[in-house]
Amino acid sequence: MVLILVIGDFHIPYRSHDLPSKFKKLLVPGKIQHILCTGNLCTKETYDFLKALAADLHIVKGDFDENQTYPDTKLVTIGAFKIGIVHGHTVVPWGDHQSLAMVQRQLDVDILISGHTHRFEAFETDNKFFLNPGSATGSYSGTTSEVIPTFALMNIQGNHVITYVYQLRGDDVKVEKIDFTKAS
Repeated sequence: MVLILVIGDFHIPYRSHDLPSKFKKLLVPGKIQHILCTGNLCTKETYDFLKALAADLHIVKGDFDENQTYPDTKLVTIGAFKIGIVHGHTVVPWGDHQSLAMVQRQLDVDILISGHTHRFEAFETDNKFFLNPGSATGSYSGTTSEVIPTFALMNIQGNHVITYVYQLRGDDVKVEKIDFTKAS
């Protein structure tokens, strides 16, 4: 079992003051092997928090990141999956399925992780999996007035991925499960 945290769009301190405390209680060191981050950490403190959770941390540059050394795209192979990470602000229209599929084909990946919309979304097209973890803090978005704090955990087992989506709704953390199997 390989556990991967997929998270992004924190916008701390510009649009949110902190990660929700209920999420902090769930995200503890020693449980997660990899972190894939869609950017907009904004500060070194957020980076340090993620680095304390898992040493294998992959980040792409968001449009609000102070650290300009993060790459625009990142390719990571975990188990049987080639995974691409982009922030999403250069994918036009933002969050558009056809535009994301074009990026997936350009990167030649099995899974494409993107952010920027601050809205969780997962879908499958042509036996490829697309995941937007949303905004971990529920920070303001110019595309929607209803932003729900979200992140995802992916559990990779062979050619199978189980994605658990964590959503903070009021005072409750709701978890949804999504399955994806890569064709042989």
